[in-house]
Amino acid sequence: MMEISKTDAPEEMSQTGRGNFLKEVRCAVRFPLSLPVEMADDKLHDHPAVTRNVSANGVLLELTGPLAVGEELDFHLRMPGSVLGTPQDVLVHCRGRVVRCSISQSQYQAAATIDEYHFVEQ
Repeated sequence: MMEISKTDAPEEMSQTGRGNFLKEVRCAVRFPLSLPVEMADDKLHDHPAVTRNVSANGVLLELTGPLAVGEELDFHLRMPGSVLGTPQDVLVHCRGRVVRCSISQSQYQAAATIDEYHFVEQ
């Protein structure tokens, strides 16, 4: 499956299991942040998650169990104030959906879009 996004975005090549290469086009810069993820959906509480990277459009999660491609996610991220340039950490409520899930050495990774988000008052 090929992901196609806006033009003029950074490109990366990834190899499929059959030796073919797919071009992945990204629209936003990814930041390597390891943040705990608070799942708002009860069915996902069984799989604690942490981010591997975060962008304005999506997130790569590392978790203990699989998520289904297409599954909708409702989650919170606590963004460090030092990253955002604010005096305090900021809690962000995100909604998105899983676009890819894989397993590596008994650890699952799920790529998810962030379709909408808002800052939670604390």
